[in-house]
Amino acid sequence: MEVLLLRFDAPLMSFGDVIVDHHNITDRFPRLSLLTGLFGNALGYRHGDAEALNALQARIEFAARWEVEPTALVDYHTVDLGQPKMANKGWTTRGVAEHRDGGSDAKLGTHIRYRHYWANGVMTVAMTLTGHTEPSVSTLAKALQEPARPLFLGRKTCLPAAPLFREMVEAPDVLAALQAMSGKTSLRPGARRSASACWPVHLGTDLPGRVVAIYDQRDWCNQIHSGRRLRREGILPDEEAA
Repeated sequence: MEVLLLRFDAPLMSFGDVIVDHHNITDRFPRLSLLTGLFGNALGYRHGDAEALNALQARIEFAARWEVEPTALVDYHTVDLGQPKMANKGWTTRGVAEHRDGGSDAKLGTHIRYRHYWANGVMTVAMTLTGHTEPSVSTLAKALQEPARPLFLGRKTCLPAAPLFREMVEAPDVLAALQAMSGKTSLRPGARRSASACWPVHLGTDLPGRVVAIYDQRDWCNQIHSGRRLRREGILPDEEAA
């Protein structure tokens, strides 16, 4: 099958997870909804293209491996929504006015958040699209090289430090493609190589690790996360160390 190899390399990345009070925590690995949004952004989908986003999400299969171990970082984040520049309607680059709805606190209060990030890590993601409809893997590869809009890794502040697209390969599955890339990412001075990974639950059943239940499937029509799926997490050592 055709598999895309992507390089997630950014000063900050945030993959999202279940929000607890004011803490916007981050998963160890990318969420399915994050990849859907990332690929949809590259393809030029709009946030309201719910059916197209749901269909894209249902086709994504991926495995991911940290090549450079990241550092956990928590940002104390406040936004004073009562400032004149925040209280009035804003104009986006697409020429459409944008404003907040809700009560007075939602519109004009001070929002406090603790936003969790991964800092200075490098990850390889091997992904494919199941089925034979558009967009194809080749179409997505072109979109990632010439995206319709700027891409980011979780939040708009998480800009990639390098192109996301690495190459397209033929492999039996996404895990095999990821294993073939093991140890081939060059390290920055002082960086510590990692090997922690996740992959689809039906692959690599003989590899040491654990099965984890996650809730990362977004209902794009109703803008909520729902559903449950399983993934495997473990260590995929470098070929040199295996």
